[in-house]
Amino acid sequence: MKGKNVIITDFDPLPPKGGINSEVINRTLSTDFKSPLGDLGVRRIMYLFIFLKYHFFNCLIIIALTLQSCTERMEIETEEGFIRLVVDGSISTEKTKHTVRLTTTEGYFSGQPFTPVTSATVTITDGYAVYPLRETGSGKYQTMSGVFGIPGRRYRLNIKLSKAVGGYTEYSAETDLLPPAKLDSVSVKFYPDWDEQGMWEVKGYFQDSPDPDYYRFLLYRNGNSMTNSLSDWYITDDFFFNGKYLRGTTLGWLSQHQEHEALQKGDTLTAEVQVLHADFARFLLGMKSNLYGSNPLFSGPPANVKGNISNGAIGYFSAYSISRAQMVITETDQTQ
Repeated sequence: MKGKNVIITDFDPLPPKGGINSEVINRTLSTDFKSPLGDLGVRRIMYLFIFLKYHFFNCLIIIALTLQSCTERMEIETEEGFIRLVVDGSISTEKTKHTVRLTTTEGYFSGQPFTPVTSATVTITDGYAVYPLRETGSGKYQTMSGVFGIPGRRYRLNIKLSKAVGGYTEYSAETDLLPPAKLDSVSVKFYPDWDEQGMWEVKGYFQDSPDPDYYRFLLYRNGNSMTNSLSDWYITDDFFFNGKYLRGTTLGWLSQHQEHEALQKGDTLTAEVQVLHADFARFLLGMKSNLYGSNPLFSGPPANVKGNISNGAIGYFSAYSISRAQMVITETDQTQ
């Protein structure tokens, strides 16, 4: 093919005898061709192109062998971390046995379960009454069954250990119990074309307060929890609906092909709305981020999520209000 200033010819199907030489390059470039790289730069590029053309697979083999030879098993010695107390406790507006669990941290590579902390003295107080917690299991402490939290009050957890952990024998935490958001009703919508066997959208109807709020939504089927792990919890603020009446806001999604989520005709579905303190909501979201990952471009390295327990302990003592509503699944719900 001829142009005004350039003559381009095909490369030989095989390199000239004796390997790649200047004859191939000279036949490719015309003396009229002017490149901003200069003749030397163009010639180097052409040499590289021709070399890769005839030796591409050899290059791949060399790279693969090089990468394989760079693999080496390394044993990393790690020091045992500083042992700290771990606290997981709460009180709500429900009349029930409120629970506080005490354990200690373990080494990262220990492979051992958390060690329970036994024989501790644990109490919860709201400034008006003191509720003692009895040890009902290894590291598990509970109130009497008739205890319930009162919205508007501040609750304090006091822990006294029989043996120091992390250099301390006494720990405490405080939190406020916020007013509930009354859940008026609940409904479902079935999407048969979503997922393998369809998806359920669970909707709630309630009035949001004019104050900034954080919510946790939980779901139950016939009295059994379907959202009993951190990954299942739907936690949100009210930034987009502050002070409004919510007419069918999404409380959660259920997959019909998952045995623990599937709904059938006659099942009783219960939705629960919890109003959380902002610090506790951020703690839960931080836990989710650490356990299940977040955007690596905008997040820092994983670290212990800051709780509200004194003296460097890990964990959180929370207080939250509860409101529930329920419905019975009908045949119409699956065909709507």
